[in-house]
Amino acid sequence: MIRTATVAALALLAMTLSTTARSESWTDVESEARGQTVYFNAWGGSDAINRYIAWAAAKVKAQYGVDVQHVKIDDTAAVVARVLAEKTAGRDTDGTVDLVWVNGENFRTLKTNGLLFGPWTQDAPNYALVDTAGKPTTLLDFGEPVDNLEAPWGMAQLVFMYDTATLDEHPTSMQSLLAFAESNAGRVTYPNPPNFHGTTFIKQALLELTSDPSVLIKPASDADDIDAVLAPLWEYLDTLHPHLWRDGQNFPKDAQAMRQLLDDGEIDISLSFNPNEASRAIADGQLPDTVRTYIHDGGTLGNTHFVAVPFNSSNSAGARVFANFLMSAEAQAEKANPDTWGDPSVLAQDKLSAEDRARFDALPLGIATLSPADLSPTLLEPHASWVGELESRWQSRYGG
Repeated sequence: MIRTATVAALALLAMTLSTTARSESWTDVESEARGQTVYFNAWGGSDAINRYIAWAAAKVKAQYGVDVQHVKIDDTAAVVARVLAEKTAGRDTDGTVDLVWVNGENFRTLKTNGLLFGPWTQDAPNYALVDTAGKPTTLLDFGEPVDNLEAPWGMAQLVFMYDTATLDEHPTSMQSLLAFAESNAGRVTYPNPPNFHGTTFIKQALLELTSDPSVLIKPASDADDIDAVLAPLWEYLDTLHPHLWRDGQNFPKDAQAMRQLLDDGEIDISLSFNPNEASRAIADGQLPDTVRTYIHDGGTLGNTHFVAVPFNSSNSAGARVFANFLMSAEAQAEKANPDTWGDPSVLAQDKLSAEDRARFDALPLGIATLSPADLSPTLLEPHASWVGELESRWQSRYGG
């Protein structure tokens, strides 16, 4: 499996980048930011996340005099396309996007097209608290080096959900999931790619099934034979699909729909990319309190989500001040609270003061939430270039 063996090398990379010459002090950045209005383009599909962003915006307004406006979006790729269009049109200043929630393919597009401000995160005071050694995905975004061009603000990992009231034992690998599906027809499914959770499911399967996972952390174009790399995945899915919910002829549109199927008792296993989601859904009455989460014995995919400043941001100082606050112990603890959002922290606990560690120690652990130890090991995402290959080929084979 692709594990965290690259931690030392990535940590060294971070130390090297942190020596980048600073063109201005952080005090200068805060002074420039005061009075600016930052247009933060971020997914608006979750009430809990929207409330958290509003809380963080109020804090930054009070502390730094920066006004943050949440531009609620449902497609980050559309925001990336807008920034690219502005560059093509020669709009190198006064851009319409000051900060964007981004990772994976969209970060790679922004980076390779020169659409990002920076590098700058090495100058942000709270970046020193980030666990770059223990969380290598803070430095490597879907195989793409971050290079201090985006600020980490949350962690995610694939977890599976099941109801202990109806299922005594859960699968522990993709192969045992196949055996379960064969013995329990119609009780397993996954969202269809290119839905994010559907793509995540097939990436997890590929990582477990491939003979050489190291190929996947490199660009797909580097592979000698892409068809050969993906062949074990298609063989697996060809065998799995006839045993899925609705005979594999239809797929849930997203993870929320899949969770509803679990709540309705139509399927036995759902999934999420937030280890706290099941606990929050139980608290909200969306799942029974007998639901629990698990990961596979060999680990599951994890990644970091980031915020980035476009190259032509009209208010780049304000954007950096807000991003720096999002990396603070105060903001990270509030976000990690399952009563708020339940999004895991990017910070290293041993880098925090005793007072700030106490913030995290006081957080409740949801009834269905795995401990950090139980969430190990975490598998690195394949390089972002594999996503297009997987999604297009999946659609050709199974999309109808």
